[in-house]
Amino acid sequence: MLTTLNTSYTDTRAADLAWTLGREPLPALATLDLELSGTRLQLRLLGASHQVLLEDEPGICSETVACIAGSSSPLPLGVAKRVDDWEYEFAARIEVLSPRSFAGRAQELLALVSDHPHGLAGVFPGSPHAFTAMLAQHHEGQIHWRTWHAYPQDGQLVATRTRVGVRTPTARTDDDRSPLSPSWA
Repeated sequence: MLTTLNTSYTDTRAADLAWTLGREPLPALATLDLELSGTRLQLRLLGASHQVLLEDEPGICSETVACIAGSSSPLPLGVAKRVDDWEYEFAARIEVLSPRSFAGRAQELLALVSDHPHGLAGVFPGSPHAFTAMLAQHHEGQIHWRTWHAYPQDGQLVATRTRVGVRTPTARTDDDRSPLSPSWA
């Protein structure tokens, strides 16, 4: 789904983006509600970038990547955390592109996301290449989403990817036992 966001840019530089987990839902300019293999997922476009709300039996997971006033948590390159009974992994990278490459990449991403049933993209006024796009999928028992935040004035494209899955307890094997364990013999 492609929409025009009737607001001005709030996060005008890639360096302004911050990442947080567990934040309450923020006011959204556009949303897409999905159910992927029994897991409820809401993709949310904010004036300041994106938020994803995930809800299922193990609990609730909320990811926010946005320009957040007073935040001192910069956008990390990678995070692996346990959230309730979820295993959460996040990665981000910033691509710097020439104006011509940026325009081509922007068109490619907007076409990919806007035509996908699990995609949401919003274009900001002032430039057809100023956008935030999100794409979700269920794969091998896990929920994945990717996002793209475009800053055409600097030729920067911030790409993130997230994977969330239910934590599975691992069974101990004889190899896991240490000589200090009472059952080791």
